[in-house]
Amino acid sequence: MKNFELAEPATLDEALSLLDPEDATVRAIAGGTALLLMMKPRLFQPTRLISLRRIKNALRGVSADEAGGLRIGAMTTLSEMERSPLIARMFPVMTRTLHTLSNVRIRNVATLGGHLAHGDPHMDLPPILLTLGARVRAASQHGERWIDIGDLFTGYYETALSRDELITEVEVPLQPAGVHSWYEKYTALSADDWPAVGVAVWFRMESGVIAEARVAVSSATERPVRMARAEAELSNSSATAADFSKAADAAAEEVQPLADLRGTVAYKREMVRVHVRRALERALKINPSEAS
Repeated sequence: MKNFELAEPATLDEALSLLDPEDATVRAIAGGTALLLMMKPRLFQPTRLISLRRIKNALRGVSADEAGGLRIGAMTTLSEMERSPLIARMFPVMTRTLHTLSNVRIRNVATLGGHLAHGDPHMDLPPILLTLGARVRAASQHGERWIDIGDLFTGYYETALSRDELITEVEVPLQPAGVHSWYEKYTALSADDWPAVGVAVWFRMESGVIAEARVAVSSATERPVRMARAEAELSNSSATAADFSKAADAAAEEVQPLADLRGTVAYKREMVRVHVRRALERALKINPSEAS
């Protein structure tokens, strides 16, 4: 590993001033669970790392906002999110997922901001946040902007963040009444391996009919993506087993999987079919007040 400068700013403004939009070897580091894995085999060789660990209250914590939604600081660890009573009450789909996200040693260190900014398509929370309609606040020396989760991920390990921007918080809006949600993942190698397929589903029931639906697939794809055809199949349906099978078939036809050591394109397409159906079935069994 080559020598590099390690900066430890105490404030967000100081951290932003240390970023260099012209230099890809200058990078912010939060928990470091992903970045250090890239540095050890020299896939990434920084000239400067900007540690965010000394920045306290501005980037940490979970709180309710005035509109009834949730705000989560970017430096909040995944373990802190897992133990948060607010998240458990308002978005139990996230709490359930965090229990099996990687392992507890990773969750104790990894942060929400790093989880999203890395752009890794195998992460568990992005498809869930996509179906929940979340957005991130990104800050630079030039100001702040909001980015919808659906616009944050632009490609394989690529995001819409500029090199001089940091994620400062994530906002998850209040969900309407009658919502059912679930996250289903399939790991092909070991229980705590990256998922080969991740599926998040969200639908709102009204008078016994699905009034609105969202289906997101990740891990098998280059980035988390909504399955428009599956959502169309679910809309105005009665949430029967046959309806769920049709939506799963539509997702399998629409998805564009990537082949890797966890499976071929055909195998992952079939796993999308299986797990979209399972996610929908399990979401339906959850009481809407417990869904999200």
